Amino acid sequence: MIQFHNVTLRYPTGHEALKRVSFRLPRGSFHFLTGHSGAGKSSVLRLIYRAAFPSEGSVLVDGRDVARLTRGQLPALRRGIGVIFQDFKLLYDRSVFDNVALAMEVAGHEPARIPGQVRRALQNVGLLERMHQNPITLSGGEQQRLAIARATVNRPPLVIADEPTGNLDKEIGRHIMALFEGLHRQGTTVLVATHDLDLAAELAHPRLDMRDGALLHTAPQPISDEDAA
Repeated sequence: MIQFHNVTLRYPTGHEALKRVSFRLPRGSFHFLTGHSGAGKSSVLRLIYRAAFPSEGSVLVDGRDVARLTRGQLPALRRGIGVIFQDFKLLYDRSVFDNVALAMEVAGHEPARIPGQVRRALQNVGLLERMHQNPITLSGGEQQRLAIARATVNRPPLVIADEPTGNLDKEIGRHIMALFEGLHRQGTTVLVATHDLDLAAELAHPRLDMRDGALLHTAPQPISDEDAA
C-alpha cells in the first residue's frame, strides 16, 4: 500500500526533514508513526498525499510513484486518501453537514447519494444530532470527530492522521483512537502520527519510531530491494 525507499526531504535552507527513510506498510494494516515534535512525522504524511516532493528516493502508494503523477492524476490519488489534519481545517462558514458533504461534492458523487452517506458518516462519529450546527460550536473532541467523518465519508482505502489527539484529554483521545480501530476492522489502512507514546502503547499495533528525520525502528514489514524494483 505505502512504500518509502531511501527517502530524503531537504529544504532549500539545507535542513533535512527526512534522512533516507525506508519502510513498507501493507494494505489493511494499522501503524503508529511516533516521535517528538520535529522528528519528521508530518513530513512523512505530506509526502504520501504529495503536499511535498522527496529530494531523493521514492514514495509509492498502491505501486504508483506519487512524485511522478501528473497534475491530472493527482486528484485520483487524493480521493483515495482520507487526511485528518492536526488543526482540523474545518470550514466555519458551513454547517457540520455541509463540511462533510463538500468532500463528496469535490469527489464528484451523484447529488442524490450525498445526504444519506453524509448522515451515515456523522452517525458513525456520534454527530448526527449536531449536523445543522456550525463547527465553531463544537468542542475540540467533536471537531476532531467531524474531521474524521469528512476524511472518511468517501470510504477511502487509506486514512492518515497527524496528531489527531494532540490537543485532547486522554479519555477523548481514547475515543478518537476507537474510531480509527473501527475503520481498521473494516479493512482501511490506517497511519496515525502521534507523540503520545502512552496512548499508542494501549493499542497493539506496530510503530515506526522517528528521531531527527531518521527512522529508528520499523514494523515487521521492512522494504526490500525486490519491493523497490
